[in-house]
Amino acid sequence: MASYRPGANFDLSGRIAVVTGGGTGIGLMIATGLAASGAKVYITGRRLEVLQKVAGEWDRQIGGEIVPLQMDVTKKESILAARDFVKEKEGKLHILVNNAGQVGPVSPFLENPNSPERKDAETLGQAVFDNESFEAWSDLYQINVFSIFFASTAFLGLLAKGSEDSEGYWSTIVNITSISGATKLAQNHFCYNSSKAAAGHLTKLLSTELLLKKIPVRVNAVSPGVYESEMTHHTIKPEEVDRVGKGVQPVPAKRPGLGEEVAGTVVYLASRAGGYTHGQEIIVDGGYVAVNP
Repeated sequence: MASYRPGANFDLSGRIAVVTGGGTGIGLMIATGLAASGAKVYITGRRLEVLQKVAGEWDRQIGGEIVPLQMDVTKKESILAARDFVKEKEGKLHILVNNAGQVGPVSPFLENPNSPERKDAETLGQAVFDNESFEAWSDLYQINVFSIFFASTAFLGLLAKGSEDSEGYWSTIVNITSISGATKLAQNHFCYNSSKAAAGHLTKLLSTELLLKKIPVRVNAVSPGVYESEMTHHTIKPEEVDRVGKGVQPVPAKRPGLGEEVAGTVVYLASRAGGYTHGQEIIVDGGYVAVNP
């Protein structure tokens, strides 16, 4: 332990990262956390102007670098184009953060005990059936689940190449899931919650299959609780946390998560400090899952 240096263990200098949905919300928090730790971070998204604005505002004196890269994670040709760009520029990749995601169809009457849609079983069933669609579910699964599979497989060769840089320091995939995939509550959105549960299990599938096939790439996930993001549309005050979380018990921490808390967990998984961690989904939620079913 005499040689243990915490700062060096979390240093990402020289590491190349790609963060999907990296221009806003939690993705931006993660991207800036990786860059502040020394990494060169390609932030991707569909809106190039948003990515360019973020990259232009990054202070290189803090450390690292942020580079805009347009990519639609729901289109194979767009994923391959981004992969080829990184391959040409870098020839390898060390960190892939699959963060892109959306909320999808919501049935708000599910949480209101006085809503007419909840009169009886037939009324409730018909209301949910009518309010949602196969198309909306498919669209959400494309971005919340399918994108993880296709981005991970597309960048796998570059990630394996990155693992050659330093013996025992493997490249890593970090998927951003959600406590909505861990709780048994629907929180008004069956589609979103089931998609995040699928993303969590996909993380374990990828980890196991790559290890069994002796591919040196670690796969883990970070599952945030109630955080401010583009999906919540506004700053979350402490007294609003439980309204957003929709739990049956209050969040023990009595506040939303901080950007550095989710970013720090990703940095841990991407760094030497997390180099022995495989196939895990780390929940960072202020105690939400501990007190909710």
